[in-house]
Amino acid sequence: MLGTQLGGFPYFAVLPVDRYVHAHAFMGRRYDPAMPICLLGTVVLDAVLAFDAPNAGARALFAAAGLLAATTPVIAIRKNAPVNRWMRTLDPDNLPDDFQDPRPEWGAWNSRRSWLTMAALAVNCTALGFLL
Repeated sequence: MLGTQLGGFPYFAVLPVDRYVHAHAFMGRRYDPAMPICLLGTVVLDAVLAFDAPNAGARALFAAAGLLAATTPVIAIRKNAPVNRWMRTLDPDNLPDDFQDPRPEWGAWNSRRSWLTMAALAVNCTALGFLL
């Protein structure tokens, strides 16, 4: 998620529309399978640790991190994935006349997902501090 904020989206934002469509489709084919697996793995492991951690502070923090991490795929499924799938169907050299650039809205939702994911990471790191 951080990679899309630091490099992917800033790159998308400066591209002409036709090159953006091509780049978005290219990146989506690579990120779409990997990110959900990582995030769902995080949610599952946080849930396990929320029940099995040896102290209440760590359990509460793992539960909070799991909730933060769980919101990320919800946003992805509802807001980002439909745009990603649509972008893969477009021909960058023959965009529809009524094409509306999705970058502003897609980028805003992607930023929200990134902040939630980074917050989950920070909370997980704090929870680990209780276990060390």
